[in-house]
Amino acid sequence: MASLSDAQRIVVKIGSALLVDRATGLRRDWLASIAQDISALKARGADVVLVSSGSIALGRRVLGLPGPDLPLEQSQAAAAVGQIGLAQAWEEALAPHGLTTAQVLLTLEDTADRRRYLNARATLGTLLGFGVVPIVNENDTVATDEIRYGDNDRLAAQIAVTVGADVLVLLSDVDGLYTDNPNTNPDAQHFATVDRITPEIEAMAGEGVSGLSKGGMITKLMAAKTATASGCAMVICHGAEMHPLARLEDGARATWFAPQLDPHAARKRWIAAMKPQGVLTVDAGAAKALGQGKSLLPAGLASLTGSFGRGDPVTIRTQDGTTLGQGLTRYTATEARAIAGHHSSEIEAILGYPGRAVLIHRDDMAL
Repeated sequence: MASLSDAQRIVVKIGSALLVDRATGLRRDWLASIAQDISALKARGADVVLVSSGSIALGRRVLGLPGPDLPLEQSQAAAAVGQIGLAQAWEEALAPHGLTTAQVLLTLEDTADRRRYLNARATLGTLLGFGVVPIVNENDTVATDEIRYGDNDRLAAQIAVTVGADVLVLLSDVDGLYTDNPNTNPDAQHFATVDRITPEIEAMAGEGVSGLSKGGMITKLMAAKTATASGCAMVICHGAEMHPLARLEDGARATWFAPQLDPHAARKRWIAAMKPQGVLTVDAGAAKALGQGKSLLPAGLASLTGSFGRGDPVTIRTQDGTTLGQGLTRYTATEARAIAGHHSSEIEAILGYPGRAVLIHRDDMAL
């Protein structure tokens, strides 16, 4: 079973109820404690992405909006106000540890559309490469029901898939999955591990007990299905205490969901299963570089066929007709044809706008 200590890339989902107290507002002491936990993870070399709720809860306090439920337009207004405070709170908590933060706002549409998905993946990957801690949230200001996740459990799972995380941590108001609701049934049994999510496991899921959090156990199991199918372990643990990540690393009571595949193998399988929209023929130098695990540069492209858009799958072949594999292109067919055989430094002059240095990144390739 996976553990937090072994993970090199970790996504942590933090609910509104953990971050914001109804009576007093932002829980600054708790925020400072988890910032210390994140700093410790970063110090040992792990990448950390935070999926943080709280913008609507913070914004409604500023605007004085009462009641448990708000109309959509008021929720979006509260999110717009609260996002400023949420981002500032994380920045102030992590800055004393020498950590830089970045705000990333997404909708379901951004991760469902392949081109937007690749944009998000590239941006998050670049931020992590710079050592930044991305703070991700649903873009509640513009998201309508048809393009919403609706809860950050499932958003966090999709982010874990997007960045190729080893572990997804759902900090919750319970310490894991039980056979029944432990708040109403004292005989409910706790699961330390779940190897596979069966219909019987799903039937045990109840609703959330918090007045601020939207996601209950049902959404957490949905998140677990997404994460584990892509090779990411997931854990549900109690998050309200100080230093929740350090407590988890020290063996705090939790429920771990086992990954079904290695995350890199799962992504490669996903890419390989797509229907190609074109063929890229590469020269001998590029073929050798690909065999060494490198990305495909425009300079190595000898010719191409097909009509494809950015983010579409294409077949990669050598000039003698040998199929090397498949990948997701970062350029359209028209753009690729224009920059074929040219160095990356020439892309802007050819296309009239700056482009990405690689045609197909090695992480978007199944050979």
